[in-house]
Amino acid sequence: MRKVKLKGRLRLFMAWPVVLGCVFAVAAVLAFMVSFRAGLIMLACLFLYIAAASVLMFYVRSDIVAEIVKFSTELSDVHRLFIKKADVPYALMDGEGRLLWANERLQDLLEDFSLMKPISDWIPSIRIKDMQERDSETVHFRYEDRHYIGQIARLDYEGKVSGSRILEIPQGAYPVFGMYLTDETEVVQIRKAIYSEKLVCGIILVDNYEEALNSTEEVRRALLSALVERKITKYLQNYDAIVDKLEKDRYMFVMRQKFLPSLQSSKFSILDDVRAINIGNEMNMTLSIGLGANGGSYTQSLEWAKHALDLALGRGGDQAVVKDGDKMTSYGGKTKQVEKSTRVRARVKAHALRQVIEGRDNVLIMGHQIGDADCFGAAVGIYRAAHILHKKANIVINEVTTSVRPLMQPFLNNPDYLDDMFITGEAAGTLVGPGTAVVVVDVNTAGRVEEPALLQKAHTVVVIDHHRQSGNYIENPVLSYIEPYASSACEMVTEILQYIADNVKLRPEEADALYSGIVIDTNNFLNETGVRTFEAAAFLRRSGADAGRVRLKLRDDMNTFKARSRAVGDAMIDGAYAYAVCDARGLRAPNVVGAQIANELLNIDGIEASFVFTQVEDVVFISARSLDSMNVQLVMERLGGGGHSTIAGAQLHDVTAQEAIAKVKAVVREMKTEGDI
Repeated sequence: MRKVKLKGRLRLFMAWPVVLGCVFAVAAVLAFMVSFRAGLIMLACLFLYIAAASVLMFYVRSDIVAEIVKFSTELSDVHRLFIKKADVPYALMDGEGRLLWANERLQDLLEDFSLMKPISDWIPSIRIKDMQERDSETVHFRYEDRHYIGQIARLDYEGKVSGSRILEIPQGAYPVFGMYLTDETEVVQIRKAIYSEKLVCGIILVDNYEEALNSTEEVRRALLSALVERKITKYLQNYDAIVDKLEKDRYMFVMRQKFLPSLQSSKFSILDDVRAINIGNEMNMTLSIGLGANGGSYTQSLEWAKHALDLALGRGGDQAVVKDGDKMTSYGGKTKQVEKSTRVRARVKAHALRQVIEGRDNVLIMGHQIGDADCFGAAVGIYRAAHILHKKANIVINEVTTSVRPLMQPFLNNPDYLDDMFITGEAAGTLVGPGTAVVVVDVNTAGRVEEPALLQKAHTVVVIDHHRQSGNYIENPVLSYIEPYASSACEMVTEILQYIADNVKLRPEEADALYSGIVIDTNNFLNETGVRTFEAAAFLRRSGADAGRVRLKLRDDMNTFKARSRAVGDAMIDGAYAYAVCDARGLRAPNVVGAQIANELLNIDGIEASFVFTQVEDVVFISARSLDSMNVQLVMERLGGGGHSTIAGAQLHDVTAQEAIAKVKAVVREMKTEGDI
């Protein structure tokens, strides 16, 4: 005990005899100054005090230190007993996650408890090996119908045994982790209850209300409208929803969020119920539904519902879209969009586009990356519209593909067109200002436009496209004209040109470009064509488009013809589906050839859908085509792509063509099992 030293305030407190001895010595000196006899008395008292203090310092001190050490030991035992008996589960583990020690609460909690057994055997989410480089970690998990938070921390064990005579542990050689668990079951239940009681806002729109009524006998129109309203109201009342009819074809509803999973699991069966209504109407009614969930406020949930409805309409209608923050989930959309015979919407959009262009200083036009004939023709059409309105315009093209080059040639070195008609994306970036309008054609996905940076720089963005929208759509355009039933972007632009000004005159090369886009996207007027497609083609023919001249521009070379023939001959037939690989070697536009092969495979008797895989470096381009019996757009969406119900595509990175085929087959099997196809 003599080697044990006291520190801090305790050491200062134990030094009081020395302090008092000094005081007595001073008092003795002062006493001698007053009286010699008094000084002797004080000196005698001082010697007696020193003797007594020495005994205390050298004999009683050891007993005091022993009592302090004993108390510390007993206090440490109390701490250990407290941890052992505490209601909070606590344990020590080694670097492998094996239990070195656990208190009674944890032993009672874990079934078949045993030391030196990995904690992951009971709680798989706790992986000590994965946190070797971290000092602490928090894990949420569920065990035997209870929810827990696990707080895990690395302990400085090596420092505690550095003076041991029997152990020498290098730093990091034997890590030890402490863990304690907190039961959060009640908190989770409260959060779940709050989540379940939040309100979800939804909007329902009857896509083709007027068209369906017009296809029904007049005496039955009121009955058809009433049946649709009854179906919607009764369906939502099953989920304790409040429904309000805003307009003749629009409904708004709110319901508790706990019912949303039931709606999603049923894949919004109301879509099928309304479509099945038939009281003599030649056209089935379809619904588009938008829901906003988990908004920060009810206003935000309603705004999300509006955005979801816009996306559902942009994807062709007859489907439901749920917007939960940044996550978009769609349901339905199995039917083919029916072409609207009226051009009212085209006329309205044309006037809106005119107002946008007239209010801007210049116009930049761009399509999608790896441009095709439809993309180029639509851009040329908007270029002509801008010049009709006396505005400076440029078409943004970074890379001229082989399919576009023949169509672009008549515009080069042509005195009727400026030299800067076609510019690169880098050059376009220098032209963007507050008065610039960026018009995007034949694409509505932000990441696939020719120059994505222009979307961020420009204050005014216009989108004109015929593809169904996906989740990564261009946000906040001042004008969005998306018609999935249209055959091509060139058809849409041709209609716009007829309404944007009176007596519009196109030059022959412009008419050829627009006509070429329609020919390519419809596979020579075989796919996705309607009355308005032929009307647009007729307008272009009257404007100077020549079918023979267009055919010469769209002819293939011998390598393309051979590659197409080989792919068709080697195609794999799996029931009603055909899978083919296009050899991209030596081809000028391999992705275009892949689309042509997919179209040709549909000409084979018994084939309902075709998938062609073209590998270019580390990217596999998938071209999917089908007859009306299968919606290939839903298949491609599962792979991150999109398109139309009968024409779609996707891109897969870092895979081979054979691996891509296996993925598509797996998706088709999964969707057939789920009943989506």
